[in-house]
Amino acid sequence: MISPRDWAREFWRELPEPALLRWSSLFFTLCALTLLISVAACQTFLTLAGVCYAVDLLRRPRVPSFPGVKLPLALYCLFTVLSMLWAANPAAGGNVIRKLTLFVIMLLAVNLIASYRHLVWIWRAIFVESAVAGLVATGQFLLQYQQTRAEHPGQIYYFMTLTRIHGFVGHWMAFGGQQMLVFAALLAYLLLGTRGVWVGAGQGTPEPASGPVPGPAPGRVWWLVAAIVMLSIVLNFTRGVWIGCGVALFYLVARWRARLLWALPVLALAAYLGAPSLVRDRVTSLVHPSNDPSITARFEMWHVGLAMIRNHPWVGVGPNNVNELYITYLRPGTYENSWHEHMHDNFLQLAAERGLPCLAAWVWFVAALGWQILGIRRRLKSEGRPVWIADASLAAWLAFVVEGVFEFNFGTTPVLMVFLFVVSVPYAVGRVAEKTRTLSS
Repeated sequence: MISPRDWAREFWRELPEPALLRWSSLFFTLCALTLLISVAACQTFLTLAGVCYAVDLLRRPRVPSFPGVKLPLALYCLFTVLSMLWAANPAAGGNVIRKLTLFVIMLLAVNLIASYRHLVWIWRAIFVESAVAGLVATGQFLLQYQQTRAEHPGQIYYFMTLTRIHGFVGHWMAFGGQQMLVFAALLAYLLLGTRGVWVGAGQGTPEPASGPVPGPAPGRVWWLVAAIVMLSIVLNFTRGVWIGCGVALFYLVARWRARLLWALPVLALAAYLGAPSLVRDRVTSLVHPSNDPSITARFEMWHVGLAMIRNHPWVGVGPNNVNELYITYLRPGTYENSWHEHMHDNFLQLAAERGLPCLAAWVWFVAALGWQILGIRRRLKSEGRPVWIADASLAAWLAFVVEGVFEFNFGTTPVLMVFLFVVSVPYAVGRVAEKTRTLSS
């Protein structure tokens, strides 16, 4: 068994060889490893990685790699800024403008992930962290259940869904969104991780590490990790996250053993029948929306959002201005009965807040990501290389888009940062594969 010191040395050698670039890669690795733990720590490491990488670019001028989504991303950022300038309260959008800097994650992920082995190490660490967060959240659920049962024995479902488990992050929606994305990647690792052989490591990797590297062989412990993550998702009670996970599961099973797809509805029905009453009640609420105030509130939000779009189709009402103007768009005689800082829908939120051109740019950006990741998967498969990382990104992409119909997850910083990392890493794999082909030729 390798000692921690030897492993650290091996990890250090795996990073790019120029000193400044190596430190930048290390800081970005730490950024990835704190995605689920602390937004402040994650953004601190992201800043350090960005500064080191920028200085390295000044010292050794070159054109960095970037996913082929520069134009739609640039338009999305431009329309976001324009919407702030035309807003009734421009100052309210300051945080949204600062959040645009998070897209540097895409630049750094593509250029600072040094090798396939480096990426697998990062993913495995994230999987373990997700399980730890899941254990913490499960503990939160047990404590909350005991307290609710003692204080509100006749209203357990109401109070258990009013304030939910959140792991290391501050809100249950952010926690659920993060766990959903990690679950999609972890399931891809378990089902597809042994397929293909990777040849070639990253830039600066010594020769001994650049030989054939087989696809990772997940052991039983990783199934236990997946079970913990899945349990935390169930106990999170966020129905949009459940639906997103279901879509990711469907996609991955179709890639793994398509003939087993028929078993998914059977397993879903069995899980529903065997689930505790709290879980069954949460599922049943989806088919009885009139009995659930949160679903009724979404119908109200749709009316308000569409009214905002009709009045401000080009630039919207402005970033973070929805909450301030929400009441003025309610139908006469309607009682304000919902939390409405945002519309709980990516499409409706962006259109109402920033205008239809911004929504179009965002749809182009997200769709281009999915299409290009699919192209990377095809190329890797044709070369006999591991495709699970691309499938992990595609599954997470599908889950994110579907959950985004029920939640403004693109505007939730902890979820957005994980999403940007997940959809960027296939480009890093493609870059390393391209370098390997160049060196071998």
